[in-house]
Amino acid sequence: MAVRGLRGAITVDADDPAEILHRTTQLLTVLFERNGLSRDTVISIFFTATKDLRTIAPAAAARAMGLTEVPLMCGQEMDVEGSLERCVRLLAHIETERPRSELRHAFLRGATRLRPELAEPGDEAL
Repeated sequence: MAVRGLRGAITVDADDPAEILHRTTQLLTVLFERNGLSRDTVISIFFTATKDLRTIAPAAAARAMGLTEVPLMCGQEMDVEGSLERCVRLLAHIETERPRSELRHAFLRGATRLRPELAEPGDEAL
């Protein structure tokens, strides 16, 4: 079994705990579905949020989904001039038999602009 990194990002409409939890859950759900993941295949997840998201840590969504034994960490995304606002990003370390070329990363809503080559049809509308 190989250890692989899986990337994802999603934008939120406001710095509101319910909105951040909802959108982070949405991002995790899409990543899990697209890659056939279970709680047991996730080694750890590192979340970042832009400086304008301060009301709740995105990791709270993962805990609410049952990822209680997975190491989670949050940090502030580097504040680069002109960068995407109200964005939650993640890097998940997973165990999988899939080669890197078969992993399906998820960049949803406004975050499709970060990696348009990885966007799938409808990702911007989620």
